[in-house]
Amino acid sequence: MLRTPLPKAVLPEALPPQAQGRSVTAGPPAAGSAATGPHGPRDAGAGGAAADGPLSGPGEPAGPVSGPGADQGPEEALTGRQRLVKGVWPPRLTRAQLIVALLLFGLGLGLAIQVRSTNENSVLRGARQEDLVRILDELDSRTQRLQDEKRRLENQRTELENSSDQAEEARKQTLQKEQQLGVLAGTVAAQGPGITITVDDSHGSVESDMLLDTVQELRAAGAEAIQIGDVRVVAGTYFSDSGGAIQVDGRKVTRPYVVKVIGKPEDLEPALNIPGGVVQSLEKEQATVSVRREKKIVVDALRSAKRPDYARSSSR
Repeated sequence: MLRTPLPKAVLPEALPPQAQGRSVTAGPPAAGSAATGPHGPRDAGAGGAAADGPLSGPGEPAGPVSGPGADQGPEEALTGRQRLVKGVWPPRLTRAQLIVALLLFGLGLGLAIQVRSTNENSVLRGARQEDLVRILDELDSRTQRLQDEKRRLENQRTELENSSDQAEEARKQTLQKEQQLGVLAGTVAAQGPGITITVDDSHGSVESDMLLDTVQELRAAGAEAIQIGDVRVVAGTYFSDSGGAIQVDGRKVTRPYVVKVIGKPEDLEPALNIPGGVVQSLEKEQATVSVRREKKIVVDALRSAKRPDYARSSSR
């Protein structure tokens, strides 16, 4: 009678891990080594229960089931926009970034100041050479007039200090000052060198604002007394248009318009003839303008001295 040999006892350490009820997690193979299976060596990527993931022994529940989204962490589950916002806010500024930001702010502030100063000087930068020459001439003329006035006042002070009869000298200077103020106020007649301007407006295209520009240009050039037609031009003179005619201080002036000006002819005439100045502006309106220098101009139109209603002298 044949006896079947009994199987040999196998120690638990000799059994595979799956048979011992332990899970095995595949890890990266050692360098130069490969997983060994029942049929010989094989790569870990060839696919097998022992190499791919956790295994369970007989009668034990299997490990976590893999599926869509099962292996994603909380950060991987965020959308792209949420990840972008999370990376940007709250801002994480380093010391180097803060220094760069301060330097850029200072550079921008400097550029803004430079652009502003350039814009303020752009009026003179874009001016033509003729305009710059005229501006310099006017500044020189004003400087010369102020220096002359300063010397005259200093001479008056010296005369008062050195005069034996200071009261008589003061009265004399007061009369001279009265005559000068009367010329400026238009209450006394005046004469002296100057120019005569004749504007022949046959088409009636010249308006009151053009005559006002002429007066302003003459005053800037140093005119001391101005008369248009029979009207004396003073500080309070105004111009208006009424029924196709020009009125000066409410009085109608007829064509051709004749303007008498007392002042330095060498300053007055060039101020009117500059490119784009008064003469060219009037000629664009089809008016004929003539400027004539004269050694003696008489301005005899007078204005009545009016007592101010509210203004009083502040000197005591």
